[in-house]
Amino acid sequence: MMCSDGTSELRKKTVRSWLRGMTKRHWAVVLLLGLLLAVMALPTAEQGNRDRKAGNEAGEMSGETSEKTELEARLETVLESVEGIGRVEVMLMTGQDTQSFYGSEGTEVTGVLIAAEGADNSVTKRNIQEAVMALFQIEAHKIKIMKMK
Repeated sequence: MMCSDGTSELRKKTVRSWLRGMTKRHWAVVLLLGLLLAVMALPTAEQGNRDRKAGNEAGEMSGETSEKTELEARLETVLESVEGIGRVEVMLMTGQDTQSFYGSEGTEVTGVLIAAEGADNSVTKRNIQEAVMALFQIEAHKIKIMKMK
């Protein structure tokens, strides 16, 4: 900003004289502060995961259908191979209270919803529940098993 009274020129001269008066120690401190700010600005792995999850949540909320995760598909295959269970649909909830569903071996499963043809049989339902509890190390109240129509 130029002022007619020459204050801008005075500021420039003051800044120049201040920069010339800096010692090597001062320049080292400025350099280290700059590096610190640059490192702080870099995304972390956790931040990258949060960004990916946010992107997935946005995609699912916008009406896109997400594909079955590998873990969901594998659980469906195993359960369908057990006598009495029949056809199965599995939905896994992972992470904290999100409305997105992820499932990979590195993800903590926090809830399971299963729709099974054989869920009207209490023994079959209990077998499904015990299998899921053992597989994911979660409590029974985090597993919901329903009769498929």
